[in-house]
Amino acid sequence: MVSWHLVLKLKLLMLILTPPSSEGARLSCQLKGSCSLDVAQGEKDGITWAVLVAGSNGYYNYRHQADVCHAYQILKRGGLKDENIIVFMYDDIANHKSNPKPGVIINNPKGHDVYTGVPKDYTGDSITSANLYAVLLGDKKSVKGGSGKVVDSKPNDRIFIYYTDHGGPGTLGMPNLPNVYAKDFIEVLEKKHAAGTYKEMVIYVESCESGSIFEGLLKENMNIYVTTASNADENSWGTYCPGMEPPPPPEYDTCLGDLYSVSWMEDSDQQDSDGETLGQQYKKVKVRTYNHNSSQGSHVMEYGTKDIRSESISFYQGFGASNAAYDMLINEAPMGVVNQRDADLVFFQRKYEKMIEESQEKADMLKQINDIKSHRSHLDSSVDAIGAQLFGSGNGFLVLNSLRAQGKPIVDDWGCLKSMVRVYETHCGVLTQYGMKHMRAFANMCNQKVTEEAMVAATVDVCGEHDVGQWSPLKIGYSA
Repeated sequence: MVSWHLVLKLKLLMLILTPPSSEGARLSCQLKGSCSLDVAQGEKDGITWAVLVAGSNGYYNYRHQADVCHAYQILKRGGLKDENIIVFMYDDIANHKSNPKPGVIINNPKGHDVYTGVPKDYTGDSITSANLYAVLLGDKKSVKGGSGKVVDSKPNDRIFIYYTDHGGPGTLGMPNLPNVYAKDFIEVLEKKHAAGTYKEMVIYVESCESGSIFEGLLKENMNIYVTTASNADENSWGTYCPGMEPPPPPEYDTCLGDLYSVSWMEDSDQQDSDGETLGQQYKKVKVRTYNHNSSQGSHVMEYGTKDIRSESISFYQGFGASNAAYDMLINEAPMGVVNQRDADLVFFQRKYEKMIEESQEKADMLKQINDIKSHRSHLDSSVDAIGAQLFGSGNGFLVLNSLRAQGKPIVDDWGCLKSMVRVYETHCGVLTQYGMKHMRAFANMCNQKVTEEAMVAATVDVCGEHDVGQWSPLKIGYSA
């Protein structure tokens, strides 16, 4: 017969050898305001996955891929393994002819390379919204091209998603159309949640009107915490741009980063293994991104399960992610910024000014600049004219630009929104990164119950004689 003394000793030994529970470890983190490497190793909390997305291409959009490369270096330094980090980036800027340092990408005026070692999971034609959805869902069979790597997460795993690009009300850009639409993205998150293949998820989004991706759509009970660069109806901003303070090195003609993005990453660069919480980072980033003036800054927003913000950023960005090679450049002065939608013109204008007078190269660049400006003017005027056709000259502008109440999505019928976009692009040309700002106008047409037939008639009347030329969706693709 076994002695009760022996049984008691065995139970005590088991208590000593058993690692702390997930909830116990989290409580320790919350009491400290951060989590150490030892605590993380003690948690039976699975692993952290990360999906990093630069949704643009073109050297004039340098900053988006620079943002993603910088984010990768933070995660890698923090201990995440490449097998658990999935990178979407077009990969056309590091060795672009305009890059003054071939093979190098920088995200800060101090010029430290963030490109080296970055996995090339999905590049070029494989950067699509369909591939992004399949990767998030862990659906290897649906992935086309790329490395085939997906988020093969388990119930106790955490997921960190960072997306940086152009956007518009209800949509995020992709270098290969169609774009990401808020309803589709949220449905992917809902499927992921229903599958029970993650414990908690954190999402950071950099784009104009990025709050509109989650406003009125993301439920609070899905264990997903989100912060966005802007609210549902304002721009986000490029920074470290030529001619602004602080400027990039003089040989660079493009913006190196985005204000919200460099704000969170340069803050993470300063953290050690006992770093701050998600909530503390949110507050710091919110102040810096507001930039002393709402006309040249934006309101960082948060959505979803806000209880998660009490956890350490280390759970999502890695432990011991300190010892960055440079310090934050921000001080009490506001940052020089440019509207994300105008950053391409900053680049082209800068290149134009440096070209030899009366050269063919300079003439070609001027034509490119004028073509871009002309198409932008056409987009603005045609949308206004269609609004006048549908709602009357006195009401059109007001209807197209009206804002819905806070907490409501920009549109109720997302199928209608996509239909309106396709009709418009068929007759008037592709919206482009600039024209994404008009997504609210198309959403409001749907909210006002405009039929597809009425939209066709209005667009044909306004754009029927317009030659869309290089902006044809048959050449570029449809946004929806």
